Amino acid sequence: MVQRILEPGQIESLDASAIPRIRLPERATVFATRAARMRKLADSNPIGGYVRLMASLADAQQKVLSSFEATMPPKESIAKAQEHSMPLVPALASDRDPAWHDVLHRLLDKVEAAGAVTPALAKVLDTLRAKTDADLDTQADAILAQRYSEIDPAGAPFIMAALQVVWTDLASRLDQRDIPYLDTPGLCPVCGSLPVASIVRIGGQYEGYRYLQCGLCANEWHMVRTKCSNCDSTKGIAYHGIAGGNEALKAESCDECHTYRKIGYQEKDYDIEPLADDLASLTLDLLMNEAGYQRSAPNPLLWPEVPSDA
Repeated sequence: MVQRILEPGQIESLDASAIPRIRLPERATVFATRAARMRKLADSNPIGGYVRLMASLADAQQKVLSSFEATMPPKESIAKAQEHSMPLVPALASDRDPAWHDVLHRLLDKVEAAGAVTPALAKVLDTLRAKTDADLDTQADAILAQRYSEIDPAGAPFIMAALQVVWTDLASRLDQRDIPYLDTPGLCPVCGSLPVASIVRIGGQYEGYRYLQCGLCANEWHMVRTKCSNCDSTKGIAYHGIAGGNEALKAESCDECHTYRKIGYQEKDYDIEPLADDLASLTLDLLMNEAGYQRSAPNPLLWPEVPSDA
């Protein structure tokens, strides 16, 4: 057997042709880009007022992130995660950085300072400010574990926004080479959370590849197209849109698990942002529910009301 020896230049060319597995969030722009997209999508939107409020919240996230740094995981934790194919900074870990409480209060202050606070919103903000750290952690646990009956849907988007700042900070400072492959491909390899939506990107090394975007840390990881991001099946995959609606956004459904998750196509709208476009396409959700499909996961900034008898 003859063994081929590659020169350094050849190795570099092979690396360049490989599919990039991870796209860590751009710390300087991640929330600002999301806020701008939300404002653009809010016009003529049935929940335009709420989308604009979430845009103000995303602006606040960007401002807080610029001066915030959470405690990074030690080398021992990274090595253990790699050895056992676990997320590097798991969202449901018991040792959550308590700094997120301060992040939340800073976000609430910035949203309030941005103006246009209705009486209903003021009540939500005051209720959150009055909670103890223990109460906030209890809510955070329920939100991250998606225990819907325990979640206050009015306050959840703000709590989630604070957690997003912490985990996006962590993700933005990781070394991609440290991020392990998980045994469950549909979970974020950084924090173990579910993706909110996926996007088929264009440009450079990402051209034509589909990435799932984490609803917590904004990390994106590659997943082949025409495959269910919920159950990993390749059977019964279909795409749904609204006639005369946004051609850049579809709902990808799976007949194996009867769920769907939205997918955006950057070639049809370069500015598409998975979380923002998912939030602003509630009509598509209603149509998918009528067709008998359930969301694979909620949008982190819009939590469903749970019936009192549920």
